[in-house]
Amino acid sequence: MDNLSLIQSVTNDLGSFVVCVLLVAAYHFFLHRKVKKDPSYTVQAVNKIARTAWVENIMHDEKNAVLAVQTLRNSTMAATFLASTSVLLIMGVLTLSEQEQKLEATWHSFNIVGATHPILWMVKLILMLLDLLVAFFSFAMAIRVYNHVGYLVNVPLRLNHKMITSAHVATHLNRAGGFYSLGMRAYYLLVPLVFWLFGPHFMVAATVGLLIVLYRIDRAPKIMVLEFSDVEPD
Repeated sequence: MDNLSLIQSVTNDLGSFVVCVLLVAAYHFFLHRKVKKDPSYTVQAVNKIARTAWVENIMHDEKNAVLAVQTLRNSTMAATFLASTSVLLIMGVLTLSEQEQKLEATWHSFNIVGATHPILWMVKLILMLLDLLVAFFSFAMAIRVYNHVGYLVNVPLRLNHKMITSAHVATHLNRAGGFYSLGMRAYYLLVPLVFWLFGPHFMVAATVGLLIVLYRIDRAPKIMVLEFSDVEPD
């Protein structure tokens, strides 16, 4: 491959990467604007409202202590499983970095417009590692904050502690939920990065497909209201 072809193929890879980053950033900016206008537009925003209401309900009734422990345990187990999975994926990416020469013929067979230089291959793997590290630390921080909430949420409000209020505990719980959502986002963004190994055109197509799926799962479902006036009785 001559220098001109190499420069053109590298430009195609970097250009596709920039386009994908801009698409993802534009999508999240779109969600941010929508949530500012409608606080219940996304599932994440609704979950934030639900977590706040849940904390208030738990702390105002001391009989719900067991329910609080069970709910937080389930959240902690889910975050633990995903954090462990990210570690396994990190090990897989590190293993893949040692087999570039063996896999070059297979992985680059569909790479029509992109570069196949070993340095660019390592850059792709490093970006995948960074993405998985973000996922791991996000889930690890979620576990950490969930553990803190497990103590805070069971403090009775009748003690009138100036720092341990339902609003304070809800803030901590929503922070844990935010870390959990960030870890899931890192998992989602791993899809285009994996397809990038096959070629930049695959990455762009995977990014567009991912954003379509994210729009469907991020948007809170609308409440369907049945017009009983239009239904005749049996």
